[in-house]
Amino acid sequence: MPTLAGYRRRGYTPEAIRAFCDRIGVAKRNSTVDIAMLEHSLREDLNKRAPRVMAVLRPLKLVIDNYPEGEMEELEAVNNPEDPSMGTRKLPFARVLYIEQDDFREVPPKGFFRLSPGREVRLRYAYIIKCTDVVKDPHTSAITELHCTLDSETRSGSFQSNRKVKATIHWVSAAHAVQAEVRLYGHLFTKEDPEDVSEGGDWLTNVNPKSLEVLKSCRVEPILHNAKPGERYQFERLGYFCLDVEDSQPGALVFNRSATLRDTWVKLTKSNTKTH
Repeated sequence: MPTLAGYRRRGYTPEAIRAFCDRIGVAKRNSTVDIAMLEHSLREDLNKRAPRVMAVLRPLKLVIDNYPEGEMEELEAVNNPEDPSMGTRKLPFARVLYIEQDDFREVPPKGFFRLSPGREVRLRYAYIIKCTDVVKDPHTSAITELHCTLDSETRSGSFQSNRKVKATIHWVSAAHAVQAEVRLYGHLFTKEDPEDVSEGGDWLTNVNPKSLEVLKSCRVEPILHNAKPGERYQFERLGYFCLDVEDSQPGALVFNRSATLRDTWVKLTKSNTKTH
């Protein structure tokens, strides 16, 4: 619920809430403020101090056929480009990885530049890879595994690291990643003004039935194995997340989404318009 206690559990910082209060000021009349302003205050605060990590919320297995079995190397990743003093961390890289399901399309639509058969993308902090084969479940035809090859001369920081491809995607090593539950909190209402009942009904008709999505089989970087309840992170390309202070346990991590990386009202409004 949108209470101070609820926002604290989701990872909102006191600094973000104070900045929000400063922005809206004090008025003599009742007024409604777009929640996007509160989310903007949080993004502005966490962008400066939340460590970056990689997490895959809907894993799709990816096998690099020309990478040696049993081998592992450590890649260097920046903890926060906004604050160089936060340093770097090591990422384990191996033959079998997980990527996001949404980062692959067997038949890519126009404007889709991520991974597809025969196409190259860069793995964040790692190499350029090309998809060579797609494995499907024989009963459901669902994609279960991708096979790729990598260009060993394109490792980040190498002399060919600037070779251009149209997309960079995130990943985690299957053998080293930590399983976690992730709770995707969205807007509680489908309209910016919950009392907008121009289409009939009352404010209850504007309650968003998809305001919470729980994902049980996510994979996160091994560094998060030692995360402490209440700590906040930016999952690269996905949003800001906080380790839950009540339900998260050692070996059973639970992350709450604090905010997406961008305002989602436009997307939500379009979806609502199509529905009605």
